[in-house]
Amino acid sequence: MEVGHVFVEDVRDAMVANHQMARSMAVEVYSRHNETFRVTETIDHRPSIPPRSYGVDLRNRRCDCRRFQTLYYPCAHVVAACAKVGLNVEQFINEVYTIERTLHVWENEFPVLPDPSTWEVPPTTFKLVPDKRLRKNLKGRPQSSRIHNEMDIREQSDGKLCGVCRLTGHNRSKCPL
Repeated sequence: MEVGHVFVEDVRDAMVANHQMARSMAVEVYSRHNETFRVTETIDHRPSIPPRSYGVDLRNRRCDCRRFQTLYYPCAHVVAACAKVGLNVEQFINEVYTIERTLHVWENEFPVLPDPSTWEVPPTTFKLVPDKRLRKNLKGRPQSSRIHNEMDIREQSDGKLCGVCRLTGHNRSKCPL
């Protein structure tokens, strides 16, 4: 603040980068009140790929790249649009990025924490039991991790068939035949 900066360092650095990128953009004014623009990126333009263009609406604080709405400070497209009509781009930076607002957050006093050895820890009133389902199975056949669908469902039968007479209700050892 003593140097005269209004915004935090990260936003200032981002705005410098956005100013540099905005120099290589073409801006078309779409409204007579200088609120709507079409910004076309001309850097790295290849003949086979059409240049990207973004709509900028300063009244609603929107850009088609969505960085302006997400970060609450102007993207390079907004900087280019403001430069075209001579607007101060800093008016579009949200006040949460001001140094004054940042210092206001940290002006609250925090109580000093006591030594951890003096903390009172209440005894647990329950016993912790590990979940055995989360343990790795070491023995036996590997478990399938495949997700089953309707193809995997077998038709329901009346039960196992006898190995001798092929009837249900009993097995080979208790077959009446």
